[in-house]
Amino acid sequence: MSDCFRLTSPGPLQRPLEGSVDVGGAKNSALKLMAATLLAPGHSEISNVPDILDVHVMAQLLEQLGCTVSVTHPSPEETLRGSGTVAIEVPEDLHPVAPYDLVRRLRASICVLGPLVARCGTARVALPGGDNIGSRGLDMHIRGLEELGAAVRVEHGMVVAEAPGGLTGANLWLDFPSVGATENLVTAAVLAPGRTLVDNVAREPEIVDLCEMLVEMGAQIDGIGSSTLTVEGVERLEPARHTTVGDRIVAGTWTFAVALAGGDVTVDGASVRHFEIAADKLVAAGAQIDQLANGFRVRCDRRLDAFDVVTLPYPGFPTDLQPFAMALAAVARGTSMITENVFEARFMFAQELARLGADLRTDGHHAVVRGIERLSGAPVVAHDIRAGAALVLAGLAAEGTTTVADAHHIDRGYPHFVEVLASLGADIARVPGD
Repeated sequence: MSDCFRLTSPGPLQRPLEGSVDVGGAKNSALKLMAATLLAPGHSEISNVPDILDVHVMAQLLEQLGCTVSVTHPSPEETLRGSGTVAIEVPEDLHPVAPYDLVRRLRASICVLGPLVARCGTARVALPGGDNIGSRGLDMHIRGLEELGAAVRVEHGMVVAEAPGGLTGANLWLDFPSVGATENLVTAAVLAPGRTLVDNVAREPEIVDLCEMLVEMGAQIDGIGSSTLTVEGVERLEPARHTTVGDRIVAGTWTFAVALAGGDVTVDGASVRHFEIAADKLVAAGAQIDQLANGFRVRCDRRLDAFDVVTLPYPGFPTDLQPFAMALAAVARGTSMITENVFEARFMFAQELARLGADLRTDGHHAVVRGIERLSGAPVVAHDIRAGAALVLAGLAAEGTTTVADAHHIDRGYPHFVEVLASLGADIARVPGD
């Protein structure tokens, strides 16, 4: 039975957050870095890895593939950042089958497909599960691998890719700058003889982080950070030691927390430039954000103004921060328009936010939110990582007690979420589910 997070608040700006918080490595990078170690036999280490459930699930998956994995984290008493190190011993001979019982728990597990095909010439990876935020088809993954020379089919719930003669460089084009397709195709191409050009790739900081680790392993990649990557295949990669980039979504989460509750919080370990458009929206609405040497400071002492949001691939407004924007819009001055262009089921969150009294209406991928002075506490349910965290933060702007069920979703994306909020002054606790 999943735990609940229970938060009690006197209402917005009545119990402001104060203090500092350390942001660890990005979940959306660490998991992919772990998968990329499959490309090089030997001992790799990834530091600044967040202490979250998904990291442990990915570790189990790598062990299923034949690796030996050790995950070490400092105790919560030592740091609320919860960042540690993952050491991975990759064998010469992998077992290239990723079973459903692990893959269903983690959509990011599909990122082992590219490395396995590149290393083994074959892979069987179960179709992924994970967050309930909409379909994420694998068409671009499959088409790209086919153009690199693999025969790919879906059978019995498994993606089966076979390239017994190895992959070969090719010119690839993505219909949409998909993060997952970019990761799979680049990791497949680094060991493919010849040149691979991948156009219209994702440009997120996590993609840059992955490419930089691959270069440290001996890959030849040009255009990192741009929309076109050129990969010259090499015969072999070497294991590496790499530090994960700071988590911009977690940093953005704490920024929206201050915007909802009010207060003055310093965020260390992440750059505000990595979620610049979202930060600009908050500043325009009335918050103050100042960049620091190792992070930034966010302050808010009044009810913010309404703002419009349109989610787009990086460097646009992140879809992962959209639920927080909707929660803030619910208590902003005026009417906001939220447009979701990335995941069609993100608006499931709106149904739960309405239980807290939000005045909103959805139509397709648009939501109109009319701000009210305060929300009212109520029991709600987390359907995914970001929606769950956003419901907790909405509770900061709600009068009374807000209980968020299925808190295991939040645990998948945030180390010590309750402890960090409590350290900033929130009245929050983890309680058994009922």
